Amino acid sequence: MIKSVSSLWGVQKMEIVSKFNWDTFGHFRHFYLRGFSFGDRMIKGPCQIWIFVSFNTLFATGSLIFFLSAMLFGYMYLFPTYSPVINSYGISESIVSNGTCNVLNGSWIQDESYPLYDASRCPFAEHGFNCLANGRKDKGYAKWRWKPKNCDIQRFNARAILEKLRGKRVVFVGDSLSRTQWESLICMLMTGVEDKRDVYEVNGQKITKRIRFLSVRFSSFNLNIDFYRSVFLVQPGPVPRHAPKRVKTTLRLDKMDSISKEWIDSDVLIFNSGHWWTRTKLFQMGWYFQVGNSLKLGMPLTTAFGKALDTWASWVETMVNSNRTSVFFRTFESSHWSGKNRNSCKVPKLPSSRSHGRDRSPISDVIIKVVKKMTVPVTVLHVTPMDAYRSDAHVGTWSDNPSVPDCSHWCLPGVPDTWNEILLLHLLSKNGVPLQ
Repeated sequence: MIKSVSSLWGVQKMEIVSKFNWDTFGHFRHFYLRGFSFGDRMIKGPCQIWIFVSFNTLFATGSLIFFLSAMLFGYMYLFPTYSPVINSYGISESIVSNGTCNVLNGSWIQDESYPLYDASRCPFAEHGFNCLANGRKDKGYAKWRWKPKNCDIQRFNARAILEKLRGKRVVFVGDSLSRTQWESLICMLMTGVEDKRDVYEVNGQKITKRIRFLSVRFSSFNLNIDFYRSVFLVQPGPVPRHAPKRVKTTLRLDKMDSISKEWIDSDVLIFNSGHWWTRTKLFQMGWYFQVGNSLKLGMPLTTAFGKALDTWASWVETMVNSNRTSVFFRTFESSHWSGKNRNSCKVPKLPSSRSHGRDRSPISDVIIKVVKKMTVPVTVLHVTPMDAYRSDAHVGTWSDNPSVPDCSHWCLPGVPDTWNEILLLHLLSKNGVPLQ
């Protein structure tokens, strides 16, 4: 047996040696042959077992890898301009379940083919969000694409998406961040429309912050994309009798917004909420919580938000036809205020390399927790972690009111386009269109 192993090794040794291009590696030939001879002497000794054959194979393979690596590093040293550089910022951990790629787990990479549209050519992009038109000089913030770790997002094709959405009604519900996403989607889709006159706001309304309902129609595709302003999702109410003087308005945590009946007849329903659930926009303005006939003056914000979300979840489960309507809820969008009182807004030219804790949010945690308990399918667009790195993409002082800095809203084009790319990816995948 040992003899046959030795014979086999002799054949293998000659094959390995003969496969080298000795014209290229001539200087190393003597070194290799000495290594093989050392293995031969060990095999001929008293411990003639198969493990020494493995030693020779390992020695040869390791030596080859070593010299090839040395040559590679030498090449990179001599010709550094040929070594590719990819700048990326994002989440490093990979989350893959049952072979399915989590598109929300990835990083931001530079892509010169972006942005997807010119906001100045889109009449539905608010002037206050068009940072380039408002004087921003660096365009780099619009040149970043979201790249999932283990798959890719299909290249946006406006015409193909419009065909998929033909005859549909898409409804966005939420605060100004929801309106920004609504504007973004319209601008993205308008790049696939030849005659721009076919796209119009049904009531002739100008896009403003206070209008509760806006609807843009793509008449050639029988498609409506609507926005409803409902910053809390639940209903404001009058002040109960004998309430303290500091109570100016109540927020009925157990009742949905009165306009919720208008959201039902839709094919796609996208919610967001969170930016108004703060002390400054509630308690300091005299807004307090109410459940039934009872005022909840000491209820914490996150507890109140959870109760409001429970009301929303019950409404979705009882009022929305899940066989027709795809329901989404986008999590809290990271803001990047800084300073001791979080009132300073500094917008850099590049994305942040670290999340600085902004990849987590109590509001987002509540959304995820509530949706997990629901009995009907709802997709959470968990954008909090990916937005945490995009401190460069906020409006800053490049709005229609530059004296008031803005580190909450986003420039258009920009980050909201990515939210829509992911939204559309979910919709197309649901209809049998695979990931790339």
